[in-house]
Amino acid sequence: MTDSIKIGDQVEWKSSQGKIIGVVQKKLTKPIMIKTHKVAASEQNPQYLVESEQTKNKAAHKKAALTKVTKK
Repeated sequence: MTDSIKIGDQVEWKSSQGKIIGVVQKKLTKPIMIKTHKVAASEQNPQYLVESEQTKNKAAHKKAALTKVTKK
């Protein structure tokens, strides 16, 4: 993905349940825990904290896994 991802952007990603749409909450540049999952984010390998619009669950994804949703 060549577009930059910013806080507040609407994005989509693939999961075992299909495509999920959510909003970028934060750019992660340090390791954190989300529930029981350790996110190995760093300055060199940032990840993005996203919140599902449907379930409100939060997850971290690499930039390559996210696609910015274009508003019509």
